[in-house]
Amino acid sequence: MNSQQLFEKSKKFVPGGVHSPVRSFKGLHTTPRFVNRAKGAYIVDEEGKDYIDFCMSFGPLILGHQDEEVKGHLVEALNRGWTYGACEKYSLDLAELIVSRIPFIDQIRFVNSGTEAVMTALRLARGYTGRNKIIKFNGCYHGHTDGMLIKAGSGLAGTAEASSLGVTPHTAEDTLIIDFADEEAVTKCFADHKGEIAAIIVEPLPANNGLMDLPQSYLEFLRKITKENDSLLIFDEVISGFRVAFGGMAEKTGITPDMVTYGKIIGGGMPVGAVAAKEEIMQKLAPVGSVYQAGTLSANPMAMIAGFHTLKRLDDDFYIKLQENSQNIAALFKKWLAEKDYKDYKLVTSSSLFWPAPTHNWMNNVNDIPANLTERFYNLFQELLDKGIYLSPNAYEVGFVSIAHDESVKEELKKRLWS
Repeated sequence: MNSQQLFEKSKKFVPGGVHSPVRSFKGLHTTPRFVNRAKGAYIVDEEGKDYIDFCMSFGPLILGHQDEEVKGHLVEALNRGWTYGACEKYSLDLAELIVSRIPFIDQIRFVNSGTEAVMTALRLARGYTGRNKIIKFNGCYHGHTDGMLIKAGSGLAGTAEASSLGVTPHTAEDTLIIDFADEEAVTKCFADHKGEIAAIIVEPLPANNGLMDLPQSYLEFLRKITKENDSLLIFDEVISGFRVAFGGMAEKTGITPDMVTYGKIIGGGMPVGAVAAKEEIMQKLAPVGSVYQAGTLSANPMAMIAGFHTLKRLDDDFYIKLQENSQNIAALFKKWLAEKDYKDYKLVTSSSLFWPAPTHNWMNNVNDIPANLTERFYNLFQELLDKGIYLSPNAYEVGFVSIAHDESVKEELKKRLWS
């Protein structure tokens, strides 16, 4: 069966035919490609067509598909067993590696996804501070936990409404929405809700609603005002963690959050998430504290092993090479966009992430995103897909470069772009 047939069949058994909405190709002029296999920087669909992959499972595959070293360790572990529901040393190895290399955390708790990591972090922040309200920024995505599926309501800072059916008004009331880069609105929000705000949660590199350029000074302001108000600062580094640097944006900016959430790269492509902080905060989690969190498959051996053997490769030389790959890829896309029917586009880049947007303006706020973004993306995505180049199938999603996007892939991309 080809991808079209498989998608039609899938819609009979699965809502929308997919298990995560962005995979549905909604609004695009084609149907989802069903992937048969992948290797390095390439995926191959059921029809046998290969694509240079810049989705990379939405970010986890910093080593590329099927890295041979990681694969070897996974196969070895598989022969020993793939889940125990008991203590094992693999999670200890990964925890020790992370804590030993990231100085602002003392302890880490592994969960099963980035969403679960954020859910745990918010509960922990509330339990630690004894407060209920969370400040979240308009346009930031922190997973699909109820309290984060909130958008700006009337446009006034501190007001919110649910972005999804099933989220109660009471839940929405505890999430305070503010636009990025608005210090006055944050200050007013703390004044209006004095003694009620448990934490601010922020993507220090906003990369889930386009790729925003958030000023360092604004992150420094958030650090300062949370300290002044005895609230916590949570960095959601599910995307940026281990990608922009081993210690993520916290390392890159030198700004220390109270808590950090991880996902994606931390599991080397396996389902995983984590929350980490200083011991004083983490000791509030069960079984030593009264903030409950649990999970049957938390810290499952396969994710721990894949994560360990991915993260231990991420040294200074690795990041230099990854940056070189990223610059080479970005240069080709920029040249192609400028020469073709996309002269109004610019390619926003940060480390090994990129995002094509039909504007040449500087963007640090979701309100800066062009209104015609989705409409313009349809043709861009289709043209690249036809050339065997696979972007994330949504105008607001970023692209990812891996260590596997090497010189040979750069030359193949060049050939395909100008074919």
